[in-house]
Amino acid sequence: MAMLISTDTRGRATLGQPNRDYRVTSCTDGSLLLEPAVVVSELELQFLSNTALQSEIAHYHAHPDELVVSARRHSRRAR
Repeated sequence: MAMLISTDTRGRATLGQPNRDYRVTSCTDGSLLLEPAVVVSELELQFLSNTALQSEIAHYHAHPDELVVSARRHSRRAR
């Protein structure tokens, strides 16, 4: 799909939906390829790459009675 985009008096152009992130690739012919993108943190990326952890979470989500919850220890700072 091709579309014509006009710039305003300051040379700016709108790229569709507001508040959207795009991945920009510069092509050899000088054109720019803009692809809608989602930005994730490194921690999210590690989780998304860890299929074993995802399976374990899905299992416990489906079987909450098997989940073992341990008490957290809280350390207090000396005042």
